[in-house]
Amino acid sequence: MDAKMLKDKVAIITGASYGMGQTMAELFAEEGAAVVLTARGQEKLDAVVDGIRAKGGRAIGLAADVCSTEDTKQVFDAALKEFGDVDILINNAGIGEQKIIDETDDDWMMMVMNTNLGGPMRYIREALKVFLPKNEGVIINVSSVNGTRPFCGATYTSTKGALNTLTKNVAMRLVNTNIRCNAVAPGATITPAHLANKAGEQPGGAKMLEYSGHFVYFPGPECEAIDQAYACLYLASKMGRAVRGQVLQVCNGAFL
Repeated sequence: MDAKMLKDKVAIITGASYGMGQTMAELFAEEGAAVVLTARGQEKLDAVVDGIRAKGGRAIGLAADVCSTEDTKQVFDAALKEFGDVDILINNAGIGEQKIIDETDDDWMMMVMNTNLGGPMRYIREALKVFLPKNEGVIINVSSVNGTRPFCGATYTSTKGALNTLTKNVAMRLVNTNIRCNAVAPGATITPAHLANKAGEQPGGAKMLEYSGHFVYFPGPECEAIDQAYACLYLASKMGRAVRGQVLQVCNGAFL
């Protein structure tokens, strides 16, 4: 008996060349899905795809910018050409930052907003061209605890709050269909981006924490990337079939 939870499904995962996106792609492939990975760098994508294929999984990697409508269409075209369908979309790509509002200029603000919110909107819009005709599909947005407890950069936290709202809005639009939209909100999760943030290496350094640190408590342990991948697997599989419009916070109790 094949117990794989995503057997014969096809998943598109953005920002999948490292960190949480890579772990999600590897887990979904292990659970039987064909995975379409996107990120801006082809070399890192190729390494992840090679690793998945070496274990018998099905995967392709496409260099694409979530800020580009044309790139977004090309990702879906490639997925349909290679695997014949798309069943699951995970909007994982995003930019983390710590710029305080008084150091946030227009160019930076628009770039982060276009990536963290505009990207998911483009991908959802394109996914529905596939999902609505067959009346089936799963959309998962990767948000953050910052969506409700905004202790990082002004633009980053604003986009995550907006992404939570978008998740509910899309779920409302799809309430009478077999298409589900939910979000996962990671807390502190051990990834290259999180380690850079802890070291004060993200744009803006750690200055915002001088202010938000009064309102945020960080007990251990931190989450691992696989914890976020498991949450996505729950929402993508039949286990989450009755869950709609929810933001599932995975933070090891650090942000209760």
